[in-house]
Amino acid sequence: MDGNARFAKYKGISIQDGHLFGTKNIEKIIDHCLKIKLPYLSLYAFSSENWQRPTKEVSYLMQLLEQYLDNNLTKMLEKQVKLLISGNLNKLSPMLCAKINEAVQKTQHNQKLILNVAFSYGARQEIVDATSKIHQDISSGKIDINHLNEDLFASYLYQPQLPDPDLLIRTAGDLRISNFMLWQIAYTELYFINKFWPSFTPSDLDKAIKNFQQRTRNYGTRKKNM
Repeated sequence: MDGNARFAKYKGISIQDGHLFGTKNIEKIIDHCLKIKLPYLSLYAFSSENWQRPTKEVSYLMQLLEQYLDNNLTKMLEKQVKLLISGNLNKLSPMLCAKINEAVQKTQHNQKLILNVAFSYGARQEIVDATSKIHQDISSGKIDINHLNEDLFASYLYQPQLPDPDLLIRTAGDLRISNFMLWQIAYTELYFINKFWPSFTPSDLDKAIKNFQQRTRNYGTRKKNM
């Protein structure tokens, strides 16, 4: 969800208001995903690198997440949205972590939409964390290093129960991945749109999905009739 600050600059408003508009847009996209029966939605909300932003901006983003949980937990329960949070949450306050854990726990049985929010997330750190856990389990004899393969490695990622993404949409015109799900997107289709996240509409999502549906996915193989 990129471009909140640039949206704010374009509109002549504060960066905080830009982030607020971006947060409000989440609900519109979630409602549309429910309408078209999309089973999974992952949102890159705050990266591990974003901690390096000005303290005032970071504090406001923490406040926005807290407010989002306070304001939307009941809605998630009513709409049958299951919340997952992916990332290293060690830098978050105990109060915010408690709110996250409460929302995750209360929505765990919802099934209409699995909403995976990447917060304080970095794909490289996820891979390092997975490797560290594997090393610990090998050292303790829990797993055999000779049994290590892609499936076993993937089971140590933050949300191993989620399927790999089919489509990655990046807003705001940047043509890069920026440390997002590097393991999981090995064969994900990429779609870039020159539109700031707060201006990204359900219609834009439909266009991205339609574009995806017109692609041929061979996963590195070749059809026999070619």
